[in-house]
Amino acid sequence: MPKINVYVSDELAESVKATGVPVSAICQRALEQSVRRMAAIRATVLGDLESDDPTTELSQFTERTRAVIRLAIEKARADDAASVGSEHLLYGMLAEGGNLALHVLRAVDADPAQVERVLTRAAAASADRPENATATQFSGPAASALELTVTEAITLGHNYVGCEHLLLGLLGEPEGTAGNVLRELGIELRSTRRAVVAALSGYTHLRAQAGAGTPADAATMISTIVRQEMGPVLARIERLERQSGPVAE
Repeated sequence: MPKINVYVSDELAESVKATGVPVSAICQRALEQSVRRMAAIRATVLGDLESDDPTTELSQFTERTRAVIRLAIEKARADDAASVGSEHLLYGMLAEGGNLALHVLRAVDADPAQVERVLTRAAAASADRPENATATQFSGPAASALELTVTEAITLGHNYVGCEHLLLGLLGEPEGTAGNVLRELGIELRSTRRAVVAALSGYTHLRAQAGAGTPADAATMISTIVRQEMGPVLARIERLERQSGPVAE
């Protein structure tokens, strides 16, 4: 049977030895799940988007994230674009209106309304609109951004793919209009990734204290995190990074 090396910290290695957890079985299970997620996204981004719901196979994507993708496809077709680009994915995220990625943008001092204005100008300047275009596929940058989205979710250890992961995927993709717009506004991948981790940590804590609540309650909780939780968490991360040295993006 083939062998794959997995590197862990000394502390984790000692804990694994002490507890006797079945490392091979756990790693195999995690890899199987990750492979299925990546295979599903590749089948979607390389496939035909003319079905009633192209997001059907993306079972690990949250409903909001699937809604964002559907909005992106609708926008591309309304624009008579040749393909669904990264700019359409970013538009879908902004248009959906209630996802965590928008709160993360605000937390890193980016106004979603300003993002939309800059995106509109950039998309108009780079529009590719041949006659009779139907946008039945994702563009190369959009497909790459969606794969990076899944990678971000896997790297953070999450068993779902949310809009916050999509934001990171768009930022990490170097050639698409969406990533260029976000970076033009001073939004960086590393600081945004920290903000995602901090927001999710605070959100989980607040929900445990307050109970499930209503969607409106959830939105209030997220706003509270942005105002109260983000600063202390990011400060702790900064201190840890200073102690351990530079961290590669």
